[in-house]
Amino acid sequence: MTKAQLYEELNYVNHSREKRLYYANLVLSQPELLEPLLEILFDVDDKISCRAAWVFEFMCGENLEAIIPHLDTFTNNVSSVHLDPAVRPMAKICEYLTTAYYGKSDSKIKQHLSESHKEKIIEACFDWMINDEKIAPKAYSMNSLYLLGTEYDWIHPELAMILERDFQMQSSGFKARARHILKKIKKVSS
Repeated sequence: MTKAQLYEELNYVNHSREKRLYYANLVLSQPELLEPLLEILFDVDDKISCRAAWVFEFMCGENLEAIIPHLDTFTNNVSSVHLDPAVRPMAKICEYLTTAYYGKSDSKIKQHLSESHKEKIIEACFDWMINDEKIAPKAYSMNSLYLLGTEYDWIHPELAMILERDFQMQSSGFKARARHILKKIKKVSS
């Protein structure tokens, strides 16, 4: 399948779990589609990029290690994604990566997620926390930043400051997640 054919196929992706999963499995079964999928995803002003993001998120949810050869591309471009429907899956993938990296179970992500990759994830997550994003990207970012803060000691104070500053102006979903993360930060720092 060519990039143009994949682009056309993405027109059939919708919010349904089955469509996203179908195309995620298609890409997993044909790894050569991953590069064109990312090219479409990171054409950030094209509305189809959102559909590519949905497929990529589901693909990472099914097999996170498939991202390994493309970590540079992902981390170098993740901050450029700005359309709302594409930002949420990007934040979710960052959470997948940090959870795998800092988790107890063995993962190839631990060997392949470099210092540079983590720095770019930190930058993207802080941008999502500070910018006017919906609750989901902020929630995923909080979790990613909390985990990254177990390695980088400057992150927890910055994250706590943002959470406390924005607390009153945010939704109940944000407040619930923020309370949970702030409690974990206080526990780690005491």
